[in-house]
Amino acid sequence: MSSKLSGVIGQLSEILGGLPPEETQQAVGYPSLFLLVALGSLVPVVPTGAVVSSAAVVAFHQTAPAALLFVFLVSAFAAFLGDVTLYWLGQRGTRSKNGSRWLAALRDRASPERIEQARRKLDEHGVTVLVVSRLVPAGRIPVMLACLLARMPLRGFVRGDVPACLAWAATYQLIGIVGGALFDEPWQGVVVAVALTLAISGAPALWRKVRRSPGQQA
Repeated sequence: MSSKLSGVIGQLSEILGGLPPEETQQAVGYPSLFLLVALGSLVPVVPTGAVVSSAAVVAFHQTAPAALLFVFLVSAFAAFLGDVTLYWLGQRGTRSKNGSRWLAALRDRASPERIEQARRKLDEHGVTVLVVSRLVPAGRIPVMLACLLARMPLRGFVRGDVPACLAWAATYQLIGIVGGALFDEPWQGVVVAVALTLAISGAPALWRKVRRSPGQQA
C-alpha cells in the first residue's frame, strides 16, 4: 500500500514539476478556477474550497506579485455569481405553482430541521447569517432555502452574499497559502491544502454522526 502511495506521489511530483510557464498557467488556470467554483456553487459535485486552496498554493509559488490577488478575486466573483444564479433559479421555483427542479434539488440537500434552524437564525441576525453559512461546511443551502421561504428579494440576498463570498474566498485562500509556505514544492502544498479542506468539510457531518450515535444505541 505504501509503495503504491509513494508511486502516486512521485507521479504527481513529476506532473507538477513539468508545469508550463507561469503565463500559460495563468491563461488556463484563472478561467478553469472560475468555471469550477461557479459550477460548484450551482451543483455540489466540485469541492470548491479545495479548488481555491490548490489554486492559492500554485499562486503562492509564482513570481507574479498579483497572482494571489487574482485567485482571490476570481474565486469570490465565481462563488458570488453561482450563488446569485442559484438563488434566482430558486425564486422562480417559489413563484411557480409546480415549483422547479432547482428548488426541489435545494430541498433535497437540506433536512427540514436544518432549514428551520436556518430560518430562526435568519430572523435573529438578518442577512449577516449568510456570511457564517458560507464559512460553515454544508451551511450554505439551508440558509439559502430559508431566504427563499422568507421571500427575501434578490437585492437583499445579494447584499448579504457579497461579504459572504469575500470571506469564503479569503479563508480557503489562507489555507492554500499555509500549505504553500510549509513546502518548497507546489505539489506538496496542494496535497496538504486539499487534505485540510476535506477535513474541514467532513468535520460537521462526522460531529453530527457522533452526537446521534448515543441516542441510536439507547
